[in-house]
Amino acid sequence: MQNHIPGSRTARVRLAITLALSIILPLVTACHIVHKPVEVEKLLTPLSQADTAQLIAVVNNLGSARSIHGKVDIQFEDTSFATAGIAEKYRAADGSVTLQRPAKVYLVVQGPLAIDVAQMTSDGEHFRIAVLKGDEKYHRFVRGTNNAVYPKLDMDGNSNPTASPAKKGKASSEAQTVNALSNLRPQHLTDALLLRPIDPHAPGVTYVQSEFFQSEKDPAKPEGSKRVVRGYYFLEELQQAGDGTARLLRRFWFDRVNSIRLARLQTFDEKGVLVTDVTYGELKKFGAAGEALLPAQVGLTRPQDHYKITITYQMPESVIVNRDYPPDAFVLENKWGLREVDLDTEKRLAAPKN
Repeated sequence: MQNHIPGSRTARVRLAITLALSIILPLVTACHIVHKPVEVEKLLTPLSQADTAQLIAVVNNLGSARSIHGKVDIQFEDTSFATAGIAEKYRAADGSVTLQRPAKVYLVVQGPLAIDVAQMTSDGEHFRIAVLKGDEKYHRFVRGTNNAVYPKLDMDGNSNPTASPAKKGKASSEAQTVNALSNLRPQHLTDALLLRPIDPHAPGVTYVQSEFFQSEKDPAKPEGSKRVVRGYYFLEELQQAGDGTARLLRRFWFDRVNSIRLARLQTFDEKGVLVTDVTYGELKKFGAAGEALLPAQVGLTRPQDHYKITITYQMPESVIVNRDYPPDAFVLENKWGLREVDLDTEKRLAAPKN
């Protein structure tokens, strides 16, 4: 006589076997696991702590100098073709820079044998640029208004300024540098090199602090592929609007590794478009008596103007700090008799007539 197991009993047996296997198999497999170390990006430590008031104090300490005058190295990079992965970095030049609050600057760019390549000034409202070096066709004296927007000057006779650099021929390094400097606006340097302090009590302005971590190349091995994670604080400057919204004015980046240091500053227009992106190097004592603690290298990128300029102070200890300069020191005159280009006049003449 055959024995028959009821269906419900068969189901219980199968369930018991399944549960037993689910317990036994992982235990057996675990005995044969090989632990393989996997390299991950290392978080740089120690991370310093700071509140909003302390971050504001860091910015304002950097903004304490009234004026600066010193010898600098200038590196210019044309980023017009950054979207294609191309950037033209021109030969570094010597120069000198004089800055005075609130927004005055006098920049001299020199070539070999200390020969002036270009001079440029801004008195806070208008700028002037004298291009002195290179072929005769490059020589000109440019005038303009700080808050105006102008098309890029095309100085090499190319009617298509958007053409690839590979199609422009092999112009001399000097000609490239002169062309690039003709489109540099001196007033862009003032807020980068003379940081505008924060007024925490300004009406309608709010400051928001947050934390951020970014993957970066290992600074200890800049030529290698190893990457690390660096911790930052963001301090965002917001201007409140009447409709319950706010506009981002400035974003400060503070490096938190070992101490709190201002590493980067970004500014934005009324549509939230990035206007300037400034990076700050390590702090050095400026002046013979160490009157100011300032970054010895400042990199300024203007994405909409398609250029990057890096200013490095040659000898921070020789920089003159907090000397008062007369207003006419920042108004360049055309003492060379150069051909003059008035960008405001050209813009007005080029405007479509109704």
